Order: sequence, then C-alpha cells, then structure tokens
Amino acid sequence: MKRVANLISLAVFGMGSLFAEANLNSKESNPLEMGWMQGFPPEKDKTLSASDGSFFNFPALRYSVNHMREFYPTRAVPAAKENYYTFKTKIDNGIDNVQFIPWGEDKPITWQESLDRNYTDGIIVLHKGKIVYEAYPAGLTQDGIHSAMSVSKSFTGMLASILIAEGTINPQKLVTDYIPELKGSGFEGATVQQVLDMTTAIQYSEDYNDPNAEIWKYSASGDIFRPANYKGPENYYEYLKTVKKIPGQEHGEVFGYKTINTELMGWIISRVTGKSITELISEKIWVPMGAKYDGFYQLGTAGIAFAGGGFSLNLRDMAVFGELVRNHGKLRGKQIIPESATVDVSKGGSQDAFSKSGEYPLLKNWSYHNMWWITNNDHNAFMARGVHGQAIYIDPKAEMVIVRFASNPLASNKYIDPISIPAYEAVADYLMNK
Repeated sequence: MKRVANLISLAVFGMGSLFAEANLNSKESNPLEMGWMQGFPPEKDKTLSASDGSFFNFPALRYSVNHMREFYPTRAVPAAKENYYTFKTKIDNGIDNVQFIPWGEDKPITWQESLDRNYTDGIIVLHKGKIVYEAYPAGLTQDGIHSAMSVSKSFTGMLASILIAEGTINPQKLVTDYIPELKGSGFEGATVQQVLDMTTAIQYSEDYNDPNAEIWKYSASGDIFRPANYKGPENYYEYLKTVKKIPGQEHGEVFGYKTINTELMGWIISRVTGKSITELISEKIWVPMGAKYDGFYQLGTAGIAFAGGGFSLNLRDMAVFGELVRNHGKLRGKQIIPESATVDVSKGGSQDAFSKSGEYPLLKNWSYHNMWWITNNDHNAFMARGVHGQAIYIDPKAEMVIVRFASNPLASNKYIDPISIPAYEAVADYLMNK
C-alpha cells in the first residue's frame, strides 16, 4: 500500500499528489527550474523513480508527465510518415484578458491567470479550425510528449464507437458474448454499451483512503514493480474475472466512474480485432488524420497497454484529434472516422444515471457516453478529461476546441473544474461575439 508505483494510480487519482503539500505555485514548481533528473548521474535529491513513487509526488510530477517513458515500459502509437496535418494560425491576444468568475468565488479572474492556477503545461485554443491561442507555460514544448491520463479513456471510447459504426462490435450484446471468460464475474449480464457508459453495477472502489478498496488489487495485477511473492491475478484481464456485482443493483441504473470499465473495453476491442489498442489508434486515427508525432502507451504485466490512462501524446496532435471529432470525423475533405461514431458520442448518455452517482454535484445536467463527458449545456459541449488537468473540450456551437496538458497538484477534476469549465465557456462566448 505504501508504494504508488503503478499505472493505475496515475490515471484515476494520482495518489502521490493527493498527499503532497501543494505549497509551491505554478512558477515556483516549474520543472525547468527544479532541476529534476539533470546531470550524469543526477543528484540524489533530484533523482526520480517509479519503483518508490517519487516520480509522481508534487512537484516532481511536473517533470514526470513530460517524461513517462523514462519510468515505464511503453509501446508506440506510430504517427503518419507524410501528409502531416498542419493548422493555420491567427493568434488572438485578447483571449488572455477574457474574464470569468470561477465557481464558488465572487471575483473575476482572467484567462491568463487561470493558466497558472491550473498549473498548465501547455494549452491550445482552436476556432473554426485555426489556432487562435497557444502557450507552453511550464516544462512542455511544442514538439513534446505529455501524459494524457484518463483522456486515454475517450480514445478507447472513440475506438469502440468506430468499431460499432463499422459493424464489428454490437453495443447491445453482452460482455460475455465477446469475453466468455467473464461468465460468473460481476460483469456477467452487462452489455457493451453499459461498459462504455460506465453504468455497470460492479463492486469496485477507487477510494485511496481505504486500504481494502478494490483499486489496490487491480493495481497490483498490472504492476511491473510488484514483489516476487505476489499471489494475486497476473494481469489486468485476469483481475477482471474476479470482480463482483453490487448486491441489489442492476447494470444500467447508476453511473460509476471506474477505470476497469475502460480496461474491459480495451480487452473487447483487442479480442474482436486481434490487435492492440496501440495498433488500432495508429491505424484508424493517428496515421489517417496526419499526426506528426508518435504517441505511446504505458504497459502493465503481460504487455497489456493501459487503456484507462496510459496514452502520452503531443498537444498539437491532440488538437488535431479534437478538431477531427468536432468536424464529425472529417478533415481535409476526407472522412477519417465514421460520422455516426462522432455523432453517437456527442449525443450523450443518461442524465438520470449520472445524477444518481452523487459524485459530481457541480456538473449539473451532465452525462457520460462512450467514455466521453457530455455537458448538455446550451452549446452541446462535450469533453475528455484526465486527472491533474488533462482535457479536450469541444464546443460545436462556438466552433471551438480547447486542448490542455497540466500538472495540477490536485488530482481530481472536482477541484479543477471550478476554474476550468467557466474559463472554457467564457472563451467560447468571447469567440462567438467577436
């Protein structure tokens, strides 16, 4: 329990950061000033490791999110070899001065001020397909690679949506139709769609304050640093077979944000196609859209790519993906993702099931569908989200996409949303009213 050197803790909560004393502001914690991993060898107090969890304690995490390959084995997501997608740029300096009032506060702040408060590493705003804002305040560079954390879930969800549109996966089929090994587990009786919408009634807690929470067993199953005398499930998929169902609750009734749903979806995708998610993202998204930089996925035991939070990628490439989704799967006049896949994602899921979770009181009227978060606001905006501030925010009405990488010492989005969501909405209004 003492170690947090596992892939899961990065994507779902970032435990090291949870207990860190976040007493350094964004400028004081800038990794370029901290001197992590510099020298041959680095000084002892500047050396970071995944095996002891030091790499993900704040402020060290501000370095680590830009260098995940130094800490874990990975598998590449190959980019295009030619015909890279390039954005036209028309920088709007007025965006820095856009004001808004964060939720729960009574004084306005500016967009520029919000970047520091959210410990932003890099951010891009697209409007009508052009870059109107781009900044790299700390650690990240324009050609750098950064961990996307649980934004990875939305890539898995989009892969599933593509395969559904192509007729390869039937979302109404039972999970056990594709993975018969899960008969007798808590997933038995659940449909693929319920997995995608995270309404499976599975007994699984990601409460890091509870030493008996299921997250620890799941983490250990894929932990490449686990002790030699470990006796539990050998990998993520083996762990899924042990999951129990919540007594008295049926699948489809209540939303519960649980990373193992994404792990299962990744298993279904790979079982049906005979390919890893790294191959499929490259084949169906990364290469055809013209990504410039190889991404990569962290690997757990048995070489299983961590579908729920293991993707690291370039910020501009993530902006291309966001623009692709905003345009219903089309770029440069070519249909890359089936239109029906993107439309299905954006239509949203059950607001009733979402509200029943009780976990997101600030996200009124939101829903969750195909592993994307749906705001159901006046602009029909929807987004991908990851701990510590990773985001893709798509606003169809404003014709705007915002992508952000960050290393906020507070992991959970419930602490980050009060600044981020009103900031996105304010920029959308600003761009629409120009």
